[in-house]
Amino acid sequence: MAARTKSAKDRPSYRCTECGWTAVKWLGRCPECQAWGTVEEYGAPAVRTTAAGRVSSAALPIAEVDVRTATARSTGVPELDRVLGGGLVPGAVVLVAGEPGVGKSTLLLDVAAKAADDEHRTLYVTAEESASQVRLRADRIHALNDHLYLAAETDLAAVLGHLDAVKPTLLILDSVQTVASAELDGAPGGVAQIREVTAALIRASKERGMATLLVGHVTKDGNIAGPRLLEHLVDVVLSFEGDRHARLRLVRGVKNRYGATDEVGCFELHDEGITGLTDPSGLFLTRRDVAVPGTCLTVTLEGRRPLVAEVQALTVDSQIPSPRRTTSGLETSRVSMMLAVLEQRGRISALGKRDIYCATVGGVKLTEPASDLAVALALASAASDTALPKNLVAIGEVGLAGEVRRVTGVQRRLAEAHRLGFTHALVPADPGRVPAGMKVTEVADMGAALSVLPRRSRAQAPRSEEERR
Repeated sequence: MAARTKSAKDRPSYRCTECGWTAVKWLGRCPECQAWGTVEEYGAPAVRTTAAGRVSSAALPIAEVDVRTATARSTGVPELDRVLGGGLVPGAVVLVAGEPGVGKSTLLLDVAAKAADDEHRTLYVTAEESASQVRLRADRIHALNDHLYLAAETDLAAVLGHLDAVKPTLLILDSVQTVASAELDGAPGGVAQIREVTAALIRASKERGMATLLVGHVTKDGNIAGPRLLEHLVDVVLSFEGDRHARLRLVRGVKNRYGATDEVGCFELHDEGITGLTDPSGLFLTRRDVAVPGTCLTVTLEGRRPLVAEVQALTVDSQIPSPRRTTSGLETSRVSMMLAVLEQRGRISALGKRDIYCATVGGVKLTEPASDLAVALALASAASDTALPKNLVAIGEVGLAGEVRRVTGVQRRLAEAHRLGFTHALVPADPGRVPAGMKVTEVADMGAALSVLPRRSRAQAPRSEEERR
């Protein structure tokens, strides 16, 4: 009987490679992180007890802990400092992720040059390009500095060796998925390799008081590639967003142990590099002397930053049985909802059989419900071929019953619109304090909002071909 009993050490066990959840039998899907195909067999470790050991530093009352070691140092790029919460904290590890070609390497090379000085060296390690390629980019964006060191390495041991030789206060690794350790089996980018590389760099950063910026890849869904544990290990996770056909780039904080995650940094990518935009609203507007039908302005909140954006709509007679619905920078489902509300609650029947095109200006993406009212007014203006009044902004969420609901940050939105010279605003009820000299009209439903269009034009909306006959 005893011979047939296996010990705990010999009994097989199973572990999820994503989150570390363990079980005594194999499962196709991890019940902890809900990932498929990540449960693998491994030998169950023997049960051991850990004895008390020597402490690295004595415990202190929290009021006596020195906070000077956690003081942030500026990166030299104000927009990036805004997202980081003031700058880079010594020993902090930051993961910067984004799609290929969005500008991650360009921004970090600019940061590397501006953060280096007589007392602070910067080490830029590239594992995807050669040193000469990075040098050409540095010439183009004027990122040359005598205290900026460059190395092209793909081996973790070599990277740690450069740390001993250069002794930098800032390390930039591009990218963490292309560096591997010779002590482990597996190709670069694998789960085990990413864990080992990240853990080794975190240990080096904490021991040396060195800030580290890691570049991470993303999957086709936009998520950070590699195990989810990678995001838990680092101190800060930044998401680099932007359409490659537009100039605007947004750096958004996903996780930040040293500051808030509701800040957004705005950058403009151009031929000479990437620059921060302290006032990016101008990218999303089209200045005209004469008002054009089908356009409406709104104020969106990116984090805590208000941005004035323009929504454009165009309606034409459809030549096919199923009219087209095309959007750019807007959610198709929200536009379809606004079309239904206008047809049912606004009594605009000309939209159902017409092709609808709706887009934003400058590549900005409007996802928050506060832009619903602007989308609805732009569609109504295009359907009636009547321009909205100049210097008008519309803010509010529209419900299926046609009501205009309140949104957050109305006062900040109105202040930004007033700063840019807009004099009239349509807002939900009870907007709070209104900027001096700005006319604010409170609207409760779509009927009240559509009253800004001339009454005669709304009644004479373009008719379909069957109605004309």
